[in-house]
Amino acid sequence: MSDEVAGVPCPACGTPNPPDRRFCRRCAAPLKPGTAPPPLPWWRTVWPFRRRTRAGSGRLVRFLVILTVVLALCAAGFLLLPAGRHLVEDTRDKLAKAKAVTPTRVEASAELPGHPVGHSTDGLSNRYWGTPGPGASVTYTFAKPFRLVDVIITNGASPSPEEYAKQGRALQVDMEVTARDGRTVRKKLTLSDKPGPQTFPTGVSDATTIRLTLGAPAGLTPDRHVALAEVEFFQRS
Repeated sequence: MSDEVAGVPCPACGTPNPPDRRFCRRCAAPLKPGTAPPPLPWWRTVWPFRRRTRAGSGRLVRFLVILTVVLALCAAGFLLLPAGRHLVEDTRDKLAKAKAVTPTRVEASAELPGHPVGHSTDGLSNRYWGTPGPGASVTYTFAKPFRLVDVIITNGASPSPEEYAKQGRALQVDMEVTARDGRTVRKKLTLSDKPGPQTFPTGVSDATTIRLTLGAPAGLTPDRHVALAEVEFFQRS
């Protein structure tokens, strides 16, 4: 083999080699060693998380991005926790059976002779609580806190259409529920002007007292009064 060859010397032994050779003709060392690939940009090191990274490819930025995402998810979970809890409770309300719960004490701001407020929870819809006009309120107190899922109101003097039309009736009831921890929940219940029971889903936890205030009277004349036949409360069984 002739050593008089013009070309690039071998980086390992210095032997000249023809331009088309890839390995040294004497020591077989690579004549064109590959160059190291450039570092990956930081955004390519974030996903997937198991990607191998080289020195200088953005490990710090990768760590900061992941930390920011984790903190953001924690903050979102904290802020959405009440909404998530309400969703879970509402789902349980729909899946569970409801059972009636009876108040232990009933107090009204006004009542007419022969039509005491106790008639609103006596289980008989042909007797009613009567008040001179709108604005009267009744407070129901319960023995222990419970999950209030529904309120059923039988408006007017009776579920009978003839008796119903003989007295005035409230078409709006402002409900205020007080929980065990003192928290209050207020809801406006809009009633249809028709006889018979009307159901209102509520979904209030740890209820201890419920106050109903009568408003928006219909059929009220000087010789009539506001009548409320029955109020029923239901808890989750």
